[in-house]
Amino acid sequence: MRTIEWKDGRVEIIDQTRLPAELRIVSCGDHERLARAIETMEIRGAPALGVAAAMGIALAGRNSRAETADGLVDDLERAAERIGRTRPTARNLFWGLEMMRAAWERGRGGGAAAMREALVREANRIAEDDVMRCRAIGGYGAELIDDGDGVMTHCNAGALACVEHGTALGVVRSAVQAGKRIMVYACETRPLLQGARLTAFELKSEGIPFRLITDGMSASVMQRGLVRKVVVGADRITRRGDVVNKVGTCGHAIIARRYGIPFYVAAPLSTIDLDVEAPEIRIEERDPEEVTHIGGARLAPEGTRALNPAFDLTPSELVSAIITEKGVFRPPYDLSVPFR
Repeated sequence: MRTIEWKDGRVEIIDQTRLPAELRIVSCGDHERLARAIETMEIRGAPALGVAAAMGIALAGRNSRAETADGLVDDLERAAERIGRTRPTARNLFWGLEMMRAAWERGRGGGAAAMREALVREANRIAEDDVMRCRAIGGYGAELIDDGDGVMTHCNAGALACVEHGTALGVVRSAVQAGKRIMVYACETRPLLQGARLTAFELKSEGIPFRLITDGMSASVMQRGLVRKVVVGADRITRRGDVVNKVGTCGHAIIARRYGIPFYVAAPLSTIDLDVEAPEIRIEERDPEEVTHIGGARLAPEGTRALNPAFDLTPSELVSAIITEKGVFRPPYDLSVPFR
């Protein structure tokens, strides 16, 4: 089952807010519904958001009543602006919009009807491209994993974060498929528990051995020698290799460096942002109630004020290598990663 798929003029997604209790499919008939799904994290994960953005534009084109190419472009620009407001930190979302904008510009001369068809084709191409990229990432990353390794991961960078297979968890999948015996240490990932809910769901479904740990246990499991590699995904990577990922990632990287454990980042090249430096990246702030409540139940005293940054930034000097669909790249990243 794919995380996101175009079916009969609609976009079907797995509602990740219901997992693991319920496997529910949501059908989005317009870009506004898909935008709300992104905001509420019914769909999340950097590569999946790039595909969602592309399919949102395809929906906007399909639903537009414009009869001319220029009129259709006006509708598409408004849809792109709406989708772009959903998750400000995720690079792949904006990459998906850029790919679709290039597609509609290429198709202007063919008229509105041809443009609509071209947008659907491009959105589906982006989805298939994601599958191939993730499988390539998995293959390159699996070579870094040894038989018997304990691998720690943070948040969910598996099939649910992509169309299928995954990035960081795709590395684990590919290593297991290659016959390597792996034990995964999955951090729960507060406040929304993507590790406990989603990564554990994927690993259990596939029979991959794992242990769920609280975020605060990462130093303990590394100190005890249970973890030999850390592999995480990314939501944005700068030209010099600074990594924005789910909040808590930087702490794991610091601890890994202390204990001499390789810290790997698995992400497609589309996650790399050539035009931004680390201090300029806007870190999404989410509803503080995600921290003070779980599943609607209050954890903290009423009136408690909470911080809730969705991401943090891991400096490039803590990153041992970046695993991409073009291979494994090591510092200095501004010299070694093939951006173009």
